Amino acid sequence: MTGHGVRVGLLPSLALAAGAALAQAGETVRIAFIDPLSGPMADIGRNSLRSWQFMAERLGGGANPAGVRFVVAPFDNKGSPHESLNALKAAIDQGFRYVVQGNGSGVTHVLADAVARHNARRPEAPVLLLNYAATDPALTGERCSYWHFRIEADTTMKVAALVDFLAEQPALQKVYLLNQDYAHGQQLARHFKEAVAERLPALEVVGEELHPAFQLRDFAPQVQRVLASGAQAVVTGNWGEDFVHLVQALQAAKVQLPLFTYYAALPGAPSTLAKGPLPMPVYQVALHHNNPEGEMGRLAADFRRRHKEDFVVYATHTGIQMLGAAMSRARSTDTRRVADVLGGLAFPVLGGMATMRGDDHQLQLGQFITRWQPVDTRHPVGAEGTDHTFVPQRYIAASALSQPVRCNMPRP
Repeated sequence: MTGHGVRVGLLPSLALAAGAALAQAGETVRIAFIDPLSGPMADIGRNSLRSWQFMAERLGGGANPAGVRFVVAPFDNKGSPHESLNALKAAIDQGFRYVVQGNGSGVTHVLADAVARHNARRPEAPVLLLNYAATDPALTGERCSYWHFRIEADTTMKVAALVDFLAEQPALQKVYLLNQDYAHGQQLARHFKEAVAERLPALEVVGEELHPAFQLRDFAPQVQRVLASGAQAVVTGNWGEDFVHLVQALQAAKVQLPLFTYYAALPGAPSTLAKGPLPMPVYQVALHHNNPEGEMGRLAADFRRRHKEDFVVYATHTGIQMLGAAMSRARSTDTRRVADVLGGLAFPVLGGMATMRGDDHQLQLGQFITRWQPVDTRHPVGAEGTDHTFVPQRYIAASALSQPVRCNMPRP
């Protein structure tokens, strides 16, 4: 199928036939959401929570092949690994056996380790962790865990998609790397340089900078260093306030350098982009775009009407759909039995099919390259109510992004 088509609704169509016959039909599966709901990442955390809750409601019950109902409950970790451990303990004490988390990789490492320890102590009541946004390759690499499943592309997959697209832009010869100084930003820079050296030796990285995450208000010095370097574009994994402030500094300097990004559609960023005096050429690597067709388009429109904000965390649809399919196959909501069947499970996502690789629990899925541009008759839905939107330029299939397995997973 094409990148602009949508293959959703295949699994829900099985619900009436299969759901009533399954032992778990009618059960309620409680999911603990552990992510920032206060502090500088709160807007994105709250949007993610609403997205999980919305998809739990819309894909629960008769809308999934297992016939189960999903309920997502919030636990605010304030962006802190320590608070995340407290939240995990509280969730487990309250009987939660499914946990979702994504912002960011440092927290995911802490939670994955804690979940593994809990499951070793309490094998009769294991916990399963779904990672919907933390992209550190080590989480499904050398530090993989049987109880951790990533339902988002990792950094190496996203970099592969970006470099694939840049290979078609021969006029672009110099780029600047500007990233947050923590695992995500460090790894994006490292893997980007490695991929460019292997595939695009003519592309020169003329500058590289890591800055403290969520501490800078003024990115004017960074913009001046970018300009001084002679870069023709900026590659950045910045998100949240750090992306917004970078855009504002570029706008203030009246700079229209292309930005190659991962998270330009997250809450607050499109509205900021639209305020600039000149349109900014921004490209995004992601599972989603603003104008999906079919059932996904209807779900996104319903989310906008209900919450007055965009639906951008498409991994929430992926996660709920995947759980329903796995519980149907396992004929159970038990976390151990669900974990056992997730490896190798294939199911539809926006753009095509996704498969949870059993060797490392890294979801294999494609990515869109989208560009920020004015709405048109084919792409009429503006991002955050603006007259601009992210329009697909290419869809890169999972087979082109798949990376070698680096996991030697201990299995219970």
